[in-house]
Amino acid sequence: MKIHLPQKVNKIIRTLQSAGYEAFAVGGCVRDSILQREPDDWDITTSALPAQVKALFGHTIDTGIVHGTVTVMLGREGFEVTTYRIDGVYEDNRHPREVSFTGDLQEDLRRRDFTINAMAYNDTQGLVDVFGGIRDLEAKIIRCVGDPRERFGEDALRMMRAVRFSAQLGFDVEEGTKEAVREQAPDLCHVSAERIQAELVKLLCSPHPDYLRTAWELGITAQILPEFDRAMKTPQNHPHHCYSVGEHILHSLSAIEADRVLRLTMLFHDLGKPQCHTVDEKGLDHFKGHGAAGRDMADHIMTRLKFDNATKEQVMKLVAYHDNCVAETPAGVRRAASKIGPDNFPLLLAVKRADAAAQSSYLQEEKRKKLDHLEEIYREVKASSQCLTLKDLAVNGQDLIAAGIRPGPAMGEILKSLLELVLEDPQCNTKEYLLTKI
Repeated sequence: MKIHLPQKVNKIIRTLQSAGYEAFAVGGCVRDSILQREPDDWDITTSALPAQVKALFGHTIDTGIVHGTVTVMLGREGFEVTTYRIDGVYEDNRHPREVSFTGDLQEDLRRRDFTINAMAYNDTQGLVDVFGGIRDLEAKIIRCVGDPRERFGEDALRMMRAVRFSAQLGFDVEEGTKEAVREQAPDLCHVSAERIQAELVKLLCSPHPDYLRTAWELGITAQILPEFDRAMKTPQNHPHHCYSVGEHILHSLSAIEADRVLRLTMLFHDLGKPQCHTVDEKGLDHFKGHGAAGRDMADHIMTRLKFDNATKEQVMKLVAYHDNCVAETPAGVRRAASKIGPDNFPLLLAVKRADAAAQSSYLQEEKRKKLDHLEEIYREVKASSQCLTLKDLAVNGQDLIAAGIRPGPAMGEILKSLLELVLEDPQCNTKEYLLTKI
């Protein structure tokens, strides 16, 4: 099998070979090349020790030299070059206590997570596939190298990676690998929140975000996102719905573009429903106030998973407003856009579309037409540069001070009242008119 290696990758491999060492491109870059996908980066494995690698290249960085990794810089581009190694005992379900270097490529491949990631390649020897990676790529299977219990015992995060690769590639997880995940999912408690977050986001932004269902079936979400398990158990007996809350969330994830904020919003948008669940005298389910409840849950979960504040605030706002009714009038759109933020309003409409798409067929056409109309109104509002925020008002705090208003809370309330006038009628946004209303 022929794989096209980038020129710089080939240069590093050939330099190592010329000095008498083995060297191969390895791991995900080989997998992606075989699948005709563009690799994100190129990793190189070699029989050369770190000091020997450093001696061959003019500019290197000791990125992980304790574990045998040296970054070779060619121009401004860096390539990780790692010595063949055998991992020692894993003490924390994440990291080996020590590593030992080896001259055997097969031993290095044996320590890797999945067969599809345990292949190596160079132009001299071609593809090295000791553990059946090609077979599993063809069968579209995620399978651990060797005993899955050992692989997950070494690094518990690999359980999430199995599902994430499954979602990214559209593959199934092999049954023995699944069984090991079911048994060992509680070990995810040993993994840092940051690593859990990174894998969850990659899964959500994959072509198959609904494979979160697999994480639920295998007991992963019970450890990292128990709120979702509760949603999977919450029915929605109502004409607008045909799925449980959890299944509705899974379908909504697939109905929106693979944007980090939007996918996170769809994950959280209805998680507040279980705690707001009521049943009326007709046996219909209702979830009043679930937007506000979902916002608070999103805050709690994203804090727990160490998300950055900017992402958290944006997602919380979209979750809070996702179920709010927006009047199909210019004033209604201006008020909604002012409340959630002009940049967030198009995202809110996208969230509402995905939410509706994951509901029953009841009134689907009417929902679609309303959202189309709201988008049309918003385009007109933006095109005419109508005032939507305090900074767009024709007057500001300095104007109020000049008119005799003392700085303080009252000034803020006056500006908000003036904004309300302008949101109702954009023609009111002149300095002369607003000063008469103080």
